[in-house]
Amino acid sequence: MFSLRSILGALSLAAALLVAISPARAEKVAVTDVLGRKVEVETPVRRVILGEGRQMYFVAALDRDEPFKRVVGWRDDLPKADPDNYKAYLARYPGIAKLPTFGGMKEGAFDIEQAIALKPDVLLLNVEAKIASDEASLVEKLAAVGIPVVYVDFREKPFQNTEPSMRLIGKLFGKEAIAEDFIAFRAAEIARITQRLAKAPNLKKPVVMIERAGGYSDDCCMSFGNENFGKMVEIAGGRNLAADLIPGTFGTVNAEAVVAANPEVVIVTGGNWSAYVPNGAWVGLGPGSDLSEARRRLAALAKRPAFVQTQAVRNGRVHAIWHQFYNSPYQFVAIQEIATWLHPELFKDIDAAATLKTLHERFLPLPYEPGYWVTVESRLGQ
Repeated sequence: MFSLRSILGALSLAAALLVAISPARAEKVAVTDVLGRKVEVETPVRRVILGEGRQMYFVAALDRDEPFKRVVGWRDDLPKADPDNYKAYLARYPGIAKLPTFGGMKEGAFDIEQAIALKPDVLLLNVEAKIASDEASLVEKLAAVGIPVVYVDFREKPFQNTEPSMRLIGKLFGKEAIAEDFIAFRAAEIARITQRLAKAPNLKKPVVMIERAGGYSDDCCMSFGNENFGKMVEIAGGRNLAADLIPGTFGTVNAEAVVAANPEVVIVTGGNWSAYVPNGAWVGLGPGSDLSEARRRLAALAKRPAFVQTQAVRNGRVHAIWHQFYNSPYQFVAIQEIATWLHPELFKDIDAAATLKTLHERFLPLPYEPGYWVTVESRLGQ
C-alpha cells in the first residue's frame, strides 16, 4: 500500500516536471516604440504580422534557425523590392509562398479584417505608415480586439532609430541577447571607419552626389538629405551634396544644382526592380547580381547631362551600391564600402565584402553572395 505522503510526493514531482517541460508562459510587458508610444505586449510574441516584408532583414537574425516561425502575415514588398533575397528565402523555406500578404498602409491596401483574423500577438509597422494608419484608425481598431501595434524604423531616421528598433524587436521576441550582439557588431564595424577618420590629419572630404534609385524613372535626381545614405556619406568621410538642399531624409536635387556643385564622387543606389519598372535603366544590384550588366547600366547613367561633365565622371569615381542598405540594419557595410571609395589610401585594408560575409555567417540564415556594389572602371569623360 502507498502512504498518503508518498502519493502527495509523487503528485508534487509530476507537477514540477510538467512545469519544467512546458513552454514559458507569455508575460505582458510595457515596451516603448520608436515614436515614444508605451505599448503593452505579451512576450515573447509567437504570432507576428510584419507591416513590411523587409523587416525580415533583422527578424531573420533573431530566429535564424526558423526565421519565419512567428510570421503569420507580411506586407508583399520583399518579392517586389528585393526579389533576389526573396527567391533565396523561398528556395530554403518554400512555405513562405503561402503566407498571407498585405498591401501597404500608405497605399490604403492594408486589410484590417484579415489582420484580425490572423490573431497576431503584435503588428510591427514602419514609422512612414503612421499617417495612413492614423487616418484609418488602425491602432484603435486593433486595440479593440487586443492586438497591439508597435512602430520601428530602419529608413526615415536610421541613425537615430535602428538600434532602438533592434532592441524593441529583440525584446518582443525574447531574443535580447542576439539583438545586443548584433548591435555591438554593427557599432564596432562603424567605429573602424569613424575612429580612423578622427585621427586623420588634414582630411579632405570630397563632395558626393548620392542619386537615389538612379534610372528607376527618367527624372533626375532623387537624393537624400542629412539622414540615411546622406548620413552614411558623412560618416564615411564625405560631404553630401544634397545636405543643404533637402530638408528631410528624402527629396530631389535638380540637374542644374548637380552641375553647379561639380561633385568629386557620384554614388547611385540600385536594386532589382524588375517587378516595378521592368524596362527601367536602374542598376541591378543585390545577392548574385550580374555585375557586368550593372556596370554597363551605371556607365550609361553617368553620361546623362547632370553628371557627364562632373569631376566624378572625368576621374572615374562613379559607383553604385545596393539600395536596400537604406532600409535595413546593415548600413555599416555600406559605410565601409563608401569610405574605401572616398579615401582609398586611408581605408585600403577595409574589405566591406568580408564584413558582409561575416554578417551572414554570424547572424543570417542565408549564405553570402556577392553583387552589392559596382564601380565604373574608366574615365567616362575622356
